[in-house]
Amino acid sequence: MKHSKYSVIIVGSGIAGLYAALKLSDKMTLPDGLLVLTKANLSDSNSSHAQGGIVAVLPENIEDSVKIHVEDTLKAGAGLSNKDVVTFISENSNVVIKDLLNYGVEFDKNEKNELNFTLEGAHSVKRILHAGGDSTGANIEKALVKKVVENQNITVYEQALAVELIKNQKNQVKGVICYNAALDEYEAVYSSATVLATGGLGRVYKYTTNPEVATGDGMALAYRAGAVLADMEFVQFHPTALSLPNDDSRFLISEAVRGEGAKLVNSSGEPFMQKYHELKDLAPRDIVTRAIFQELRNSGEANVYLDATLIGEEKLKRRFPNIYKLCMSKGIDIAKHYIPVSPACHYLMGGIKTDITNAKTSLDGLYAIGEVACTGLHGANRLASNSLLECVVSAHELADYLTFANLEVADIIDDSVLEIIHKYEDDETYFDVDVDKIKYELQQTMWDCVGVERNQDDMEKALVKLKELQDEFSYVDKCTTFEEYELRNLICVAKIITELAIARKESRGGHYRIDYPNQLPNAYHSSLVKEDKINDKVFIA
Repeated sequence: MKHSKYSVIIVGSGIAGLYAALKLSDKMTLPDGLLVLTKANLSDSNSSHAQGGIVAVLPENIEDSVKIHVEDTLKAGAGLSNKDVVTFISENSNVVIKDLLNYGVEFDKNEKNELNFTLEGAHSVKRILHAGGDSTGANIEKALVKKVVENQNITVYEQALAVELIKNQKNQVKGVICYNAALDEYEAVYSSATVLATGGLGRVYKYTTNPEVATGDGMALAYRAGAVLADMEFVQFHPTALSLPNDDSRFLISEAVRGEGAKLVNSSGEPFMQKYHELKDLAPRDIVTRAIFQELRNSGEANVYLDATLIGEEKLKRRFPNIYKLCMSKGIDIAKHYIPVSPACHYLMGGIKTDITNAKTSLDGLYAIGEVACTGLHGANRLASNSLLECVVSAHELADYLTFANLEVADIIDDSVLEIIHKYEDDETYFDVDVDKIKYELQQTMWDCVGVERNQDDMEKALVKLKELQDEFSYVDKCTTFEEYELRNLICVAKIITELAIARKESRGGHYRIDYPNQLPNAYHSSLVKEDKINDKVFIA
């Protein structure tokens, strides 16, 4: 096995990971360098699929303020957002947006050549910035990738999957075991600071807007190492994903389309959101998603429709070029025809429990930023476009914190480290595993039983099925392929979501239970840690 060391390892190449790498490289000289490890190509991440935009609370937007943004976020978070965290992130918005501009991100501007602020659901004022119309994430990612590639102080491993965190006898994280798929070999990479920026877990569900890479790798890595995970039952299902017959893929139809005036209608062309919320089509996402589910239940149909013809062809082409092009490729002219839409898994509000001011997890030496982390910003339901802001603010604060840390990689190999390394030096035991079959059954089970609407009986059935699939999978530690490692992670996070969803006997934000439709009077956060390889324990605080 190859051995190497870096002052900082960043696992994941989305906006959070790339921005953190650049800020660290700008701020200090790292004695042993910096490694960005990504399991796909450098530009392949969930961030690239973010259409809607990024929240920007800027002084030039005189209609907006930190106070208003905080109020909107707290309201959407259904009582679980941490006000101090929300305020901190909002106050730092101006700094990181200006920083992104300096890194070459070209946000859309209006006819006066000023930043163009737009509106999205549950926001009181226009405060969303876009880049490239409806490809904000991709444009930010592109600018950061360019800077990272040009930076000689940053090393990048592509097609490389972190399969286990290296921990010493003091329970400190000292790096990762990395599996290089192209070479079919393992590498022990040691570090003083290991940063997880691996994104979400949308592929745990049959229908999702997330790319193939979103398999919950970071959450599973942290959980297996003994880190605290929080609020994992809160999964956000986006209300409007393109829904076509005999096609399980779900291309996101951005909430910004409704922000520009599009309306949700039934098959008769009748608007229906007025029946469910005073904000109608711009109600919080969990409310819009459940409203659509109710309409589909009543009608027996597979989808409702989004009427974007109200916006006008010229504006649609200019404001939503990718959505327009993709729909046209499917035979839908959105300037003339309704868009068939239905809900799909989109975002995880929970994740690895972290501190927003330094991205620290419960394990010494391990940090987490982006969707993989649970900072307390989103609460039970994410406010649209807050996620990209959280990514860059968290990465910014992590870089500041590590600037003052001792990042020299000392001699860290002890008996615990050797035990981990030896697992990946030994020949693996081979099991005949049908990965595609198990993954399909897992995704179908999660969608049917732990999806938009939940109840005790369905979730208990899901837990039984997941344990059966885990037994069928057979692998515990070392696997033989990339796909097997991803499946191991999917099974892990699916069980965590289900266990915490069963434990939460109320409905709140993205977690809706038919058998417990009301909120409990006292909001609480859930958390889960791994005691050992067999027993899990739920802590309710």
